[in-house]
Amino acid sequence: MTRFQGSSAIADGTHFRGGITAAMHTGSASNCELHQGYNNMRNPFRYALFVFLVLLPAFACAEALCPPASVDQPSPESMRELMSKAHDRGFLWRISKGGRTSYLYGTIHVAKPEWLFLGPGVMGALRAADTVALELDMADENIRQRISQGAAAMHGEVLPAQLALRLQHQAEAVCVPYASIASLIPEFQVTSLSAFVARWEGLDTSYAIDSVVGGIGHGIAKQVVSLETPELQLRMLQMSSRQKTLLFVEEGLDDLETGRARTMLRRSAQIWAETDYDGMARFGEWCECMDTELDREVMGRLLDERNPALSESIDALHTSGKQVFAAVGSLHMFGAMGLPALMEKRGYRVQRVDFDKR
Repeated sequence: MTRFQGSSAIADGTHFRGGITAAMHTGSASNCELHQGYNNMRNPFRYALFVFLVLLPAFACAEALCPPASVDQPSPESMRELMSKAHDRGFLWRISKGGRTSYLYGTIHVAKPEWLFLGPGVMGALRAADTVALELDMADENIRQRISQGAAAMHGEVLPAQLALRLQHQAEAVCVPYASIASLIPEFQVTSLSAFVARWEGLDTSYAIDSVVGGIGHGIAKQVVSLETPELQLRMLQMSSRQKTLLFVEEGLDDLETGRARTMLRRSAQIWAETDYDGMARFGEWCECMDTELDREVMGRLLDERNPALSESIDALHTSGKQVFAAVGSLHMFGAMGLPALMEKRGYRVQRVDFDKR
């Protein structure tokens, strides 16, 4: 049994922020546009392993036992090399209704530098759309402000001394000054540490695929919209009782201390990178995150309770005449309550896109 939320968060759907411009994809943008697009992705708001990571600064640490610091901006030479090796990753569906075609794209919220550039299949779908729909558009200053203000206004439970000490030890283990996260509610504290653990696997929130998609959308003048609100995402992350908060924190710490968190992050990212539809569809069988009543409650809140509203928002955009490229966490795409299934119930023709991996 585990309550590890980091592995689900990289795929489930709490959005990140800006991204890289499409200049390197299209060959039509100026050097100035390329620089600005990349800066969009590197803005100081980190928003990956759940929404609260937007509040955390980037920490660099020289000690050998610390996770690698957040990687620097790739050089132009490195970016050209990455572009030349780009291929399709993730999960893509084509949805059609009323003579128009839109797309659903399953993302992850921590990634590797070599995944920065989208492959030809995903880029073709994005170019064909006129609207990019994200869970939250973190390039929107208003969105960022509402997250910061909302998180600051939240009141969390006071942890027993033993749990608080374990949290401090885990922060020290990844070279994060505990004072920098102490003002967050406990649920945010324990899950935020997973972002730093992910760096051991070469995974970083700086390269969240949502950021890449959003940055491209802004860079080629697509309309970029948010499907959810910051207030909703903040609410869903706080437990409903003191007992549940303590259990959430304790089991999250267990996962960090035993290494399960790192293992699950690695496996989830690999499944996404390999476009393993079956592996992601069977997430509940191997994630050890659906074993208890609290597990199922949290996952239901993160996925099933949000998906109907997400599908309604995508449908409203499409029905209004838009061709939409909707990029949300991959776990929103699978199961009877996944977005492809819900869009089919709304009368859409839904087709899974299988990428050419040659």
